[in-house]
Amino acid sequence: MLLSLALIFLIGMLLGEVFRKLKLPGLIGMLLAGFLLGPYGLNLLDPKILSVSLELRQTALIIILLRAGLNLDGGDLMQVGRPAVLMCFLPACFEIIGVLVLAPILLKVTLLEAAIMGTVVAAVSPAVVVPSMLKLMKKGYGTDKGVPQMIMAGASVDDVFVIVLFTAFTGLMQSGALSLKHFLLIPESILFGLIGGLLAGLVLSRIYAGRHIAETSAVVIILSVAFLLVAVEQTVQGIGFSGLLAAMALGAALRWRQYKLSRQLSRQLEKIWIGAQVLLFVLVGASVNIHYALNAGTAVFILIMGALLFRAVGVFVSLYKTDLNEKERLFTVFAYLPKATVQAAIGGLPLAMGFDSGEIVLTVAVLAIIFTAPLGAALIDSSYKRLLGQGRNPDSFPP
Repeated sequence: MLLSLALIFLIGMLLGEVFRKLKLPGLIGMLLAGFLLGPYGLNLLDPKILSVSLELRQTALIIILLRAGLNLDGGDLMQVGRPAVLMCFLPACFEIIGVLVLAPILLKVTLLEAAIMGTVVAAVSPAVVVPSMLKLMKKGYGTDKGVPQMIMAGASVDDVFVIVLFTAFTGLMQSGALSLKHFLLIPESILFGLIGGLLAGLVLSRIYAGRHIAETSAVVIILSVAFLLVAVEQTVQGIGFSGLLAAMALGAALRWRQYKLSRQLSRQLEKIWIGAQVLLFVLVGASVNIHYALNAGTAVFILIMGALLFRAVGVFVSLYKTDLNEKERLFTVFAYLPKATVQAAIGGLPLAMGFDSGEIVLTVAVLAIIFTAPLGAALIDSSYKRLLGQGRNPDSFPP
């Protein structure tokens, strides 16, 4: 396993840097490293590390969402208001509708199979979006109107919404019956996740108050609490609770109550993210069966591009009657394109469950990663200076 970790970090960082030199997103190189090292490439990774790949990717996702929370200003979100709420679910709903319309025609699947496929595809990737928005906030682009803050918060809740829908539709496929309880899990997961994270953050802020705690120790503590919150989600049965959303709320509560400490924690997590992102994207790349992608044909590509158009309409509807100009709205569409983490995590589950459509769902998930993660990241990087105004850095002034 040590050899596998060495290969993941060395090859992932090397190819990431090569792609950055080519003026392309570094994550493309990391995904390529995963293709090369994984079981569908040169098969150089220890099966043991692949067996815990999901947990390792989840650890990286927790770090991302903690960073998101530590950099979220509640005042900015309140200023954005209604669009911030709509961005949490409306673009995903539009994209699912797009798959429901297109998939039965292009791929000859049933409406229920298309619904499952739509929930797999619809989740935006915090692994791509959050670091990009944090970079824009640091430089002050779009911050005066809360654009990166809105996108970052929406992308985080979007995943919770989509994953709960996926669970509901796969439950219907397995049992043939869909209860109201499946859909009640959506608001439950969001509400209890936010409450749990905020309470944990307030308790930590009281512990930190008046005490000198080394930054390294503080980072270890906050990461441990975030891991516990995600463990609660996996332990509690019958009650909706989003551990990932709780991790983001934990960071937001600490920013609110311990602003200076939150800045220190954010800087430390930014350093940890350098290694975590390599682990995340290389393992995502390793999970991709490239043979499915090569045999998929043009129908899947048309489906994904068509679904993205539906998502873009959902973004524009969410931003209707706001003070964002056309350039800022277009940038928001670009920022809501990338997909990676959720697709890698749940794309193979229908196949593992024995569904007839499992193979095609996995194929769509794989190609969605390949097409949209590099495309979205490249559009964000290449357009933000032209589409967003540059205001103050939110860290320049305390909230």
